[in-house]
Parts: sequence; C-alpha cells; structure tokens
Amino acid sequence: MMNGAIRVREVRLIGAEGEQLGVTPTAEALQQAENLNMDLVLISNQEPPVAKIMDYTKFMFEQKKKQKEAKKKQTIVELKEVRLSPVIDKNDFDTKLRQALKFIEKGAKVKVSIRFKGRMITHQDVGRKVLEDFAEATKDVAVVEQRAKMDGRQMFLQLAPKKA
Repeated sequence: MMNGAIRVREVRLIGAEGEQLGVTPTAEALQQAENLNMDLVLISNQEPPVAKIMDYTKFMFEQKKKQKEAKKKQTIVELKEVRLSPVIDKNDFDTKLRQALKFIEKGAKVKVSIRFKGRMITHQDVGRKVLEDFAEATKDVAVVEQRAKMDGRQMFLQLAPKKA
C-alpha cells in the first residue's frame, strides 16, 4: 500500500536516506513525503506499521532491472533424447553416439533410452549392456548423471557434460 491507501493512525517512519524518523501520524508522514515529491510506501505490517519515504517508480524500475540481470546470468540446460534398440547394429550405434556427442558438446544433457517391444522385455540384460556400452563410449566428455533404470517398458540413463 502507498500514499492515500494507508489507513492506519500512525506509522514508524523511515526517511528517504534510510534514517529512522520515529513513530509519526500518517497524515504528517504523507505531508513529509509530498514535500520531497516522493511516495509513502508501507513496507511492513508490524505494530506500528513501518512506512518508508521513497520514489516508488524508481524503485520498481530498479527491481525490474535487477530481475533482467538475474535472468541474463541464468543458464538453461537442455535435455535431448537419443533412442536406441536392444538389438541395435554397430553402425546405428555409432550414428546415435555421434549425435549424442554433438548434444553434449553444446552443453545439453542427454537422455539415452531403450524401448522394449514385445518379448524383448524378458531380456533386459541386453538393453542394460547397450546402455553401459553407450556410457562407456561417452566417458571422455560426459558423466553418468542417472544410472540405467527401468520405467515401464523403457530403460534409460542420463548423461551430463563434464565440467571443464
């Protein structure tokens, strides 16, 4: 709440420079803020409520500026997926491996998954071996973030780029 929307009798007032001005009637605090061409902003609802004299539009502008800076520094990690088969051929395996290495070089995490179809589900050890081979082939540039595990008819593991 700010300016005329503050409906309490008295407030603990903080000046424009951050100095404590003590407990003052709200009308007097509003008058002081008006004399400085600033706003009276309620910042805490204690007993008595704490109000500060500030330029509210400038404050909001600085808040938005800080949020933009924080957003710029934020890194978004992408998650790419590579699908394999338990009975994958050597050349297909190498192609998928090159694709995963490209993703890892760009800084993305890679989810390697194997879908078991039909009776293949009874041979999970074959799928686990393929995933372990894939993790072994990428160990120079990636670290296994999540070991191979089953989820329904799929088995997957997650790779993340190694820190430099």
